[in-house]
Amino acid sequence: MVRRPLGNHHDGPDTLLVTSDAQQTAKVTPHTGTEAADRTEARQRAEAPDGTQAPDATQAPDPAGAAADLRDRISRARVVLWDFDGPVCRLFAGHTAERVADRLVEWLAGRGLHGLLTAPERDSPDPHLVLRAVGRRHPGSDLLAELEERLTQEELRAADSAMPTAWADPLIRTWTALGLRLAVTTNNSPRVVAKYLAGRGLTACFAPHVYGRTRDLHLLKPDPHCLNRALRAMGSAPADALMIGDTPSDLLAAREAGVPFLGYARNERKEKHLRDAGATAVVHSLKQVLDAARPATS
Repeated sequence: MVRRPLGNHHDGPDTLLVTSDAQQTAKVTPHTGTEAADRTEARQRAEAPDGTQAPDATQAPDPAGAAADLRDRISRARVVLWDFDGPVCRLFAGHTAERVADRLVEWLAGRGLHGLLTAPERDSPDPHLVLRAVGRRHPGSDLLAELEERLTQEELRAADSAMPTAWADPLIRTWTALGLRLAVTTNNSPRVVAKYLAGRGLTACFAPHVYGRTRDLHLLKPDPHCLNRALRAMGSAPADALMIGDTPSDLLAAREAGVPFLGYARNERKEKHLRDAGATAVVHSLKQVLDAARPATS
């Protein structure tokens, strides 16, 4: 089995001032994947999870309409909820998720618990999958608490070599300058988020609104718990918020919370996963969002 690290590549600058340049709205990348042959017309026309009408796969993509939809989602948002690993940074860029998952599995084996996980779970490159598996079998146990703390320590180590997502920093600073309120809603430890934001000088853009993993693993996304915590704390109606995420679990959590969703996909594989889950607005670069968010000159 070939394992691949999780995360996103960084390919752009990290700082940008808000300017009065004329608005330049980049196209939202249309869905390039082919529809399954057995997808029914009812499925094509069903309401999408983020509250918009799903596109008819028999029709040609409409880049102009997608760009207008992006501008509309951004213009209506007063609060932006960010997933962390992916949209904000590539957490496991240097300290890979595969290595972290292996260490968790080895720790369990060292305690005589090799058989606690199935073979696919032991081979998974996703440390959260390992944690969830133990959580299902030993909920609320000291074993689970120690495993979660070990994952947190690995994430803290990974934060030292995390790679900023291209255009994330300038987008965060621009939205903050424009008066939008920002929160992080993540399955990672909030301690890890705090460490990364402090290192980038971004703490003031989010504090105190960082909502991450707790010992109650059943409340991880796709459960909307962390999104609902953020909305309550910020006094925001779901319709006045926007969730930026890169996984189907982000989309499902946003749908359950009633929050409009914008997908970030650094490659076609991630876009396909989001589209298959029902995402109707997906960008390949946060520069598209920055250009749409930047105020136009009068």
